[in-house]
Amino acid sequence: MSPLTTPEMEVTPGLNYLPADLIWRMSVEQYHAMINSGALTEEDAVELLQGWIVKKMPKKPKHTVVTRLLFDLLTHLLPPGWFVNMQEPITTTDSEPEPDLTVVLGSPRDYFVRHPRPEEVALVVEVADTTLPQDRTLKKRLYAAAAIPVYWLVNLPDNQIEVYSQPFVGILGADYGQRHTFGLNDHLPVTIAEVTTGTIAVAELLP
Repeated sequence: MSPLTTPEMEVTPGLNYLPADLIWRMSVEQYHAMINSGALTEEDAVELLQGWIVKKMPKKPKHTVVTRLLFDLLTHLLPPGWFVNMQEPITTTDSEPEPDLTVVLGSPRDYFVRHPRPEEVALVVEVADTTLPQDRTLKKRLYAAAAIPVYWLVNLPDNQIEVYSQPFVGILGADYGQRHTFGLNDHLPVTIAEVTTGTIAVAELLP
């Protein structure tokens, strides 16, 4: 495990891969209205990120397998009163991302009329190959701004898992104050609501 602790971690300003002007930004309420009207359907591979409707990238086989393996491993390590969602939305003040995995408070039946909110989420996970730059910048800042306690970035190109914790909002925006990197020889601790419930061998997930 390679730790990096930076309470004032630098935030890279700007979203260089998104247009800066002349684009109409959308609220969560407007996004929901488009879904309710049928203008957006489940077949539209998009998500709302900080007011932008962003196209979701197609998934490669490795992405699919790692996501499924991690779902199964996490499910067996959760304390009572929590469950794992796979590729389902969470609703923040300005976004509705669909993380690959989310550890959510309660049971699925609690969310018939709305998606989970950040305060009901203990952990978000993104499995990244082609989306690695976005998941390290836009997604990370989005989850930090929502004060989600822990963010796992499963970095497929480098065969490692980056764990971000201690969200904060600074002069340059939101980010996480602590990062730890776990390689193939490491065991990844599963911490839910500040309680570590077990570990996952990284080699069990990554080829």
